[in-house]
Amino acid sequence: MIGMDRQFKLYAFIKEIIKDTFSLSWLLFKVMIPVLIIVKIMQELGFIEYFSMALEPLMGLIGLPSSMGLVWATTIVTNIYGGMVIFFSMQEPMTVAQVTVLSALMLLAHGLPIEVRITQLAGLRVIFVVLLRLISAFIFAYLLHLIYSSGNWLQDANVIIFEPQEIDHSWLGWAKNETLNLIKIVGVIFSLVTLLKILRLIGVERVLIFLLKPILKRIGIAEEATTITIVGVTLGLTFGGGLLIQEANKGHVSAKDIFLAMSLLSICHSLIEDTILTSLLGGHISGILFVRLIFSLLLIWGLAYVVAKCDSKTMERWFMRNKKEDTEKVSEQPLVENK
Repeated sequence: MIGMDRQFKLYAFIKEIIKDTFSLSWLLFKVMIPVLIIVKIMQELGFIEYFSMALEPLMGLIGLPSSMGLVWATTIVTNIYGGMVIFFSMQEPMTVAQVTVLSALMLLAHGLPIEVRITQLAGLRVIFVVLLRLISAFIFAYLLHLIYSSGNWLQDANVIIFEPQEIDHSWLGWAKNETLNLIKIVGVIFSLVTLLKILRLIGVERVLIFLLKPILKRIGIAEEATTITIVGVTLGLTFGGGLLIQEANKGHVSAKDIFLAMSLLSICHSLIEDTILTSLLGGHISGILFVRLIFSLLLIWGLAYVVAKCDSKTMERWFMRNKKEDTEKVSEQPLVENK
């Protein structure tokens, strides 16, 4: 009987993991697939080149060649990988400081069509998230430019140590590549859901919350959102945001915590992968990791202070949607609570 009871619990445990994996994957795919198609069409129509023209004048303000506007524009519309391909194809002579400044732009503002849509699904207003990411990216890059130029640091010529393989830009090649990426996402989601449940069972989650609670509490994020925020910060907004939406739909996370956690994830996520990618460009660890972390935490701390002073009407007007505006419901329970 004891053996059968254990088998039943294991079966229920695995069934719950598969159910959560399917639910979260479906939630993300409904957002990602249409956006991926739209972005591909935008690329084919030359939208990115036109967008880059608007960014070129800004590059001079942060000490970058105007051609880097195309790199950032590509990164904003597609992802960091897309920006890397453009960067390597240009072979533009730059210093380590300049590449680190460019990396700052890429780290804080990339893949906006998909990632902003995910934050919108969590209840945040699109215009707020877009402005948060674009403005904070430029401010962060400008601060790094001031720091490095004032101390004459990292002025050595940048040496490219890696070049990506040539990408098949045909529709068939694009479809194959994106299909593989979606399959990988399902695998990562399954691993994350399993890991989070195991961490909860063995008590590691409580240890993480204990260690990071003071920092996240300082910027206004409650412990209910701590573990998932850590997932997003380390692995990516897509995974952390999706898990956060799922927990919010179950009523486990408040609207305020959703807002602050998603705002933090918007400007500081995927610390492992994105840091490695921009280091391959030549970005220095001081800017792409350490200053980035400090800047992000200070920014969200300031945002939490501002939000604390706002009434519910101001919050709904500028930062988060009212539940009545959620025409596309992700569950029977509203994501944004009535304040």
